[in-house]
Amino acid sequence: MKAMILAAGLGTRMRPLTDHCPKPLLTVAGKPLIVHHLERLATAGIHDIVINVSYRGQQIIDALGDGERYGVSLQFSVERTPLETAGGLRQALPLLGEAPFILVNGDVWTDFPLARLALATDDLASLVMVDTTDFHRRGDFHLDAQGRLHVDGEPRLIYAGLGVVHPELVADLPAGEAIKLAPLLIDAMQAGRVGGWHHRGDWVDVGTPQRLAELEARLNQG
Repeated sequence: MKAMILAAGLGTRMRPLTDHCPKPLLTVAGKPLIVHHLERLATAGIHDIVINVSYRGQQIIDALGDGERYGVSLQFSVERTPLETAGGLRQALPLLGEAPFILVNGDVWTDFPLARLALATDDLASLVMVDTTDFHRRGDFHLDAQGRLHVDGEPRLIYAGLGVVHPELVADLPAGEAIKLAPLLIDAMQAGRVGGWHHRGDWVDVGTPQRLAELEARLNQG
């Protein structure tokens, strides 16, 4: 299975740290955030990785190279302007192929066991979900006892920025347009084609300088 890391965002919530450095290259516990992803993917046996880049994208390409030093093989999907998540996936499909792939937000950190990631027959996506937090108390979706995700229902959970996606989810989108992923996931859920896991372990949305500093302190303590 291949993986795609989303790294094309502007990182506006991370300013001023991202004024001159793309968010995936911000350092935590001695290495860029995106390198933590590469190493964990390699450990899980996932070696073919696509990274989409836009804002200061050449810095990411130059820093990571072909990925050999991390035990992976990297390809880059360059977006002249950010295409949102679904648009970015659509542009990267020629690199990803026709099989389901792992999707990772470049600005999260988690200890979810990546080797568990898989897609059930006929599903279009399967998402890792986590408990609600102070910054997102409403949550995103409901995960039922059978491991199926729904737009409505209680309790609510947050999409952790990690999952498995079938290329069919975005294959019919127009190329080169900025398109959000959430409406496509909602349509797929309503068709009964999205599963999920409830991860109760470690997860951080590294979306602000404060959360980056908190993650740095936690990892250094460990």
